[in-house]
Amino acid sequence: MGKSQTEATPAGDISKPADGGGKQPASVRVVLFALMIAMLLAMLDNMIVGTAMPTIVGELGGLSHLSWVVTAYTLATAASTPIWGKLGDLYGRKGVFLTSIVIFLIGSALSGMAQDMGQLIGFRAVQGLGAGGLMVGVMAIIGDLIPPRERGKYQGMMAGVMAVAMIGGPLVGGTITDHLGWRWSFYINLPLGAIALVMVTAVLHLPKKRSQARIDYVGAALLTAGITSLVLITTWGGTEYDWLSGQIIGLGAVGVVALLAFVFVETKVREPVLPLHIFRNRNFSLVTVIGFLVGFVMFGSMTFLPLFQQTVQGASATNSGLLLLPMLLAMMAVSLVAGRVTTNTGKYKIFVVGGGALITAGLALLSLMDTGTTRFTSGLYMAVLGAGMGFLMQTTMLIAQNSVEMKDMGVGSSSATLFRTIGGSFGVAIFGAIFNNQVQDVMKERLGAAGAKATAGGGQMDPKKLEQLPAAIKDAYMHAVSGGTHQVFIWGALISIIGFAAAWFLKEVPLRGGPAKPADKAESDAAPVAAAMAEPV
Repeated sequence: MGKSQTEATPAGDISKPADGGGKQPASVRVVLFALMIAMLLAMLDNMIVGTAMPTIVGELGGLSHLSWVVTAYTLATAASTPIWGKLGDLYGRKGVFLTSIVIFLIGSALSGMAQDMGQLIGFRAVQGLGAGGLMVGVMAIIGDLIPPRERGKYQGMMAGVMAVAMIGGPLVGGTITDHLGWRWSFYINLPLGAIALVMVTAVLHLPKKRSQARIDYVGAALLTAGITSLVLITTWGGTEYDWLSGQIIGLGAVGVVALLAFVFVETKVREPVLPLHIFRNRNFSLVTVIGFLVGFVMFGSMTFLPLFQQTVQGASATNSGLLLLPMLLAMMAVSLVAGRVTTNTGKYKIFVVGGGALITAGLALLSLMDTGTTRFTSGLYMAVLGAGMGFLMQTTMLIAQNSVEMKDMGVGSSSATLFRTIGGSFGVAIFGAIFNNQVQDVMKERLGAAGAKATAGGGQMDPKKLEQLPAAIKDAYMHAVSGGTHQVFIWGALISIIGFAAAWFLKEVPLRGGPAKPADKAESDAAPVAAAMAEPV
């Protein structure tokens, strides 16, 4: 491959090297603020819309198509992620990123104006298409502007955005729906997006790119088909269709054939949409596996924590979001410390290993929860899980970006994001099946066939209606939910051991942008920031 991926210089993206070290210019902090707004847009949307969904269904109808409002968004996001990354590599990061913001805002405006469930599903797909470019664009631009060695300083900021989305989403969604109407759950994106557009346009200056390469349309189509099949399997399996039904098996076959054909095509084309050579780097392949598993256990477990809190611990929907604070605050604090230490020392393997251990321990502790567990105790368990997530969330992206050449920064970032997203989809689906089966078993054990029938087809009851049920049924269901979450967290802990084991095989390659020796400082890529800011668009 010529130059080693871990030693590549950023010459392809930055026209002039700059002196390393020192405080980042104020303009960089303004750009980072704009990027964080864009990241918040993508992460906050599903949280807000989820709270508004009962009201939306009440007005538009179409309860049977409810899941598609989320699936259309997720599907479009996952399928477009690698394509956005490659477009940024070929034609320049700024223009592609601004385009994704505009598409997201168009989708948001149209979703707010939807007159029926079919329109809403279609417009949510448009919104998801833009969201795929938002996340990749943020990560890739940060990868262009800030060397890996310096990037740890900003991990706390990124973790903070995630915490704001997870805590603020349900609160904002409920408030907007109650006082302004559900349509403003989508319209709220417009002023935030406009701010990000103006700030990025005015302050971010990256060299223009003009590529003569042709886009790999065949590869993009095959990858989209493969990803779509995988996401639909995880969405429909065990809910819409039985896991062994013809539909699910057929989707599996389509997915396998499409992905095998994709791998073949990518070895033949000049500019593959996902260059396979990036997986030859051991660190990149390992951190991709770790990212997949982090998405798997994180999204899977966080889906069932609020359910346990609302059903077993009696929390309201709003308070269950606030009860996640121990996990999210621990994640922010640990991410900030890990980032600072990584910046100062260049060491990061210990955080990936430690993160894997803490996530495993946190999930094992959460599996101990039962109907008598207090909120304080569950908060302590969640803090352990949050600390593990804080070590891993941004560090895995940093390692992925440090393991590819600068010309592949977009596809490297998009691949890491994609595998984490797919991992989350698999986690929610598989843990959902485990949870529902356990709920059925416990209800049948305690109440007989009538108990199993009460929770058939989903395994969940509305926590508000739970209070109106006879004491025996309520007690049985609380034990059923407790048993279901126990199984989810036990399996999560077992699966996370794989990620913990993979972390030990990482090789601690020096991060680009470290302190340069006097003899080779002229060739250092320590801080391309000033040059990026100085270049006209």
